[in-house]
Amino acid sequence: MTELRRGPVVPQVASLLRQRLRRGDWRPGERLPNEVRLAAEFGVGRSSVREAVRLLVQDGLLDVRHGSGTFVATGEPPATRDVRQLVRRARLLEVYEVRRALEVEAARLAAQRVRPEDVARLREGLRKRQDERDSDPAVFVDADLAFHRAVVELSGNALLLSLFTAAEPVLREILTDLVRHETHLPDSSPAHADLLDALERQDPDAAVAATVANLDPVRCGVRTAATRTPLDQPG
Repeated sequence: MTELRRGPVVPQVASLLRQRLRRGDWRPGERLPNEVRLAAEFGVGRSSVREAVRLLVQDGLLDVRHGSGTFVATGEPPATRDVRQLVRRARLLEVYEVRRALEVEAARLAAQRVRPEDVARLREGLRKRQDERDSDPAVFVDADLAFHRAVVELSGNALLLSLFTAAEPVLREILTDLVRHETHLPDSSPAHADLLDALERQDPDAAVAATVANLDPVRCGVRTAATRTPLDQPG
């Protein structure tokens, strides 16, 4: 049985399925094991497997044939695949726009409400994030999101935390995909350090500036990628 990490289950199951597809465990057109077998293999419920399969169907990797089972997709025309990538990037841009608004306000509030013991916990979270920079992308993203979640928690605003919690599984999936496949992502480590420093000094304006410096370069890069036509894609 595959042992999953702590945290949302569906993105992890989807990632494991993608890995097995890339590894060639199942050939194009081949039927996957049923939900019961996959659930037992991953140690999760059938509903988690079903939702993970749905994500891969959206990506064009799997094909669900009702009454027959789930099959590895046999491929699609390059133009269709390019359009699918553009749609995914556009959705990522929307998520990032919401994330920016949410985390900017959370950082401002956190700077007003943070306590010395909170700073120590944030410092440990940031250290872990830095230690995981060269780890598997999924592990690094988990550490990164844990740091940001801690800042949102310190805002003391339950609604902001609920919104972050709702967005977190989507952020985890798309950020892992970005880290794994984009080779020119800017290093946001200095902005993270500036955010921690601003919180420790209880400086709301500096906390907001550090949060913007962290999120905006990636958001701008995603916007650029989302507006490319398929012919603009590097070949």
